[in-house]
Amino acid sequence: MSTALNITLDGPIARVTLNRPEVRNAFNEGLIAELTEAFTSLGARPELRAIVLAAAGKAFCAGADLNWMQAMAGYSWDENHADATRLADMLWAIYSCPVPVIARVQGDVYAGGVGLVACCDLVVAVEGAGFCLSEAKLGLLPATIGPYVVRALGEQASRRYFVTAERFSATEAHRLGLVHELAPAETLDERVDALVATITANGPAAVRACKQLVKDVAHAPLTPALRDDTARRIADIRASAEGRAGVQSFLNKTPVPWL
Repeated sequence: MSTALNITLDGPIARVTLNRPEVRNAFNEGLIAELTEAFTSLGARPELRAIVLAAAGKAFCAGADLNWMQAMAGYSWDENHADATRLADMLWAIYSCPVPVIARVQGDVYAGGVGLVACCDLVVAVEGAGFCLSEAKLGLLPATIGPYVVRALGEQASRRYFVTAERFSATEAHRLGLVHELAPAETLDERVDALVATITANGPAAVRACKQLVKDVAHAPLTPALRDDTARRIADIRASAEGRAGVQSFLNKTPVPWL
């Protein structure tokens, strides 16, 4: 049985932990496959309310495993394309997961690891963590992670850090919007747990619908069709059992039924 990934369930909360601390939780074929399967299967569980993505050891994720990179050095174009597609599919499985995903970043994040963080909905990082999009140092580029990193980091910052491959601090990542919250190491879990509690206090269906709404409207033109779509979405949820119950609880000053 593989130990590359540790998955635990605590009621409506899942915790997915990268468990390759001896190689700084670097990606290889096995870890990529396990992450894809984990987020695909967890996303299909209607009872889940939040997923915490964490890592064991000092580093969150160092990008590609050196042994994996050595094997890829001899790949043909077709083999490289197939390998990169598996990584792209893993990132999509995390990004498109209907359950909110919180990254618990306890240490350094390099290359593909930055893409992993960028795919998450909320990011809490320890104050001393460092970030680096280091691909250009090796004559490569952050292609598969690019769409997610540019969305999370911003176009201008991505232009800089893609081409310079500079290391930047968690403070800078926070300023640029890649990281939502910074925390001292001793309170990292407390802040993650507080966000989990905040999410699970909200309507389960509403939270999933909110996550999808952001993805659908973020880069959409403000057309009559979009206005109609948003009107339909609010009508749907107002008329749902959860929406009706939530409004009645608010009006009657009674606890919401999902707590």
